[in-house]
Amino acid sequence: MGIVKKIISYVTDSDYRFLYNADKGWHNNMSDEAYIKRKFKAHFKRELDLENPKTLNEKLQWLKLYYRKPEFTKMVDKHSAKEYVANIIGQEHIIPTLGVWKSFDEIDFDKLPNQFVLKCTHDCGGLVICKDKSKLDKAAAKKKIEKCLKYNFFWFGREWPYKNVEPQIICEEYITDGPDTEELTDYKFHCFDGVVDCVMVCYDRFSGETKYYFFNEKWELQRLNNWGKKAPEGFTLPKPEGMDEMFRIAEKLSKGMPYLRVDLYQSNGKIYFGELTLFSASGFDWKLFPETDAYWGEKLVLPEKIF
Repeated sequence: MGIVKKIISYVTDSDYRFLYNADKGWHNNMSDEAYIKRKFKAHFKRELDLENPKTLNEKLQWLKLYYRKPEFTKMVDKHSAKEYVANIIGQEHIIPTLGVWKSFDEIDFDKLPNQFVLKCTHDCGGLVICKDKSKLDKAAAKKKIEKCLKYNFFWFGREWPYKNVEPQIICEEYITDGPDTEELTDYKFHCFDGVVDCVMVCYDRFSGETKYYFFNEKWELQRLNNWGKKAPEGFTLPKPEGMDEMFRIAEKLSKGMPYLRVDLYQSNGKIYFGELTLFSASGFDWKLFPETDAYWGEKLVLPEKIF
């Protein structure tokens, strides 16, 4: 959208204006409930029904407000989540950590290998992938990381577990699908209290044309998004050798959780934990097909309230 159209939209479209102002932090004084209701309406053009939520997006908003367990903060912290997950599925599934720091200037790059990944522990955007240390633009990396360290991700969608996560930088080993590729396929499992409905396979992530396909445990294509809808009859992808085990791991990690998205990788034949997501797309996934939103909403059984 060009600058002129943005200005016109800001003046004439109250929903666009709210979302723009929210991104600037100008609505941080709003209560969680009021903010969530207003942002939901801006995305979906309808009121959020918290008394009788039915869709996945609606129920995720309900969970943000009324289902608050202290351990959720540990689960979303990219550093502490490793210990949480290792206690359930084992240390062998954890990507090795090379260092943890509170500021970018504390990083001693001479002690790091030629390839590594830097992540902010408290958000979803602070990521720097280094494939060749001699070519790393440290100034650009510092600018990106320091900007993320100053931002509390809680304010974006009022996902309360992020509010008290300590902003840190974590360095992990660089992994790929295999020795002959730079790709790292992301497997995102949508789970409902220990039952995995499907996995979204995200591949060609670094090509600029990432593809997304859903498959169930029988490795049957699920036409839940545009990629699936447009796929020809009989379409499939090669089933990874460790996929059955990944389904088992996702089941273990999501047991007792009304909804949890479990992200896993498979590198050189080994399965690794990526992250746990309590509120996929923060419950504002306006691109989700209405029938998919309703389908997953039926599967999400709301628990008793915990404040």
